[in-house]
Amino acid sequence: MHDASTAFSQEVLKDGALDEKTKQLIAVAVAHVTQCPYCIDGHTRLASRKGATDREVMEAIWVAAEMRAGGAYAHAAIALDVLDHEMSRADG
Repeated sequence: MHDASTAFSQEVLKDGALDEKTKQLIAVAVAHVTQCPYCIDGHTRLASRKGATDREVMEAIWVAAEMRAGGAYAHAAIALDVLDHEMSRADG
């Protein structure tokens, strides 16, 4: 399984329609959303080795933060619906 996982990773992250640096920056962002410290470490290192600047890495992280916050904001509608229901129930 380890060898298959390594082969898959190498295939996915090699240059293609997106260059490897861009793919590593995406991986840095995803690693922050999934909160995997090992992935953050490894993909930040690889992005840097592929030429990503500190600023590019931080921008990828900020995109991840925006996407993560966007999910919390969007799901707030569920809590608001529950509160509306509870208020109606209390009034009725």
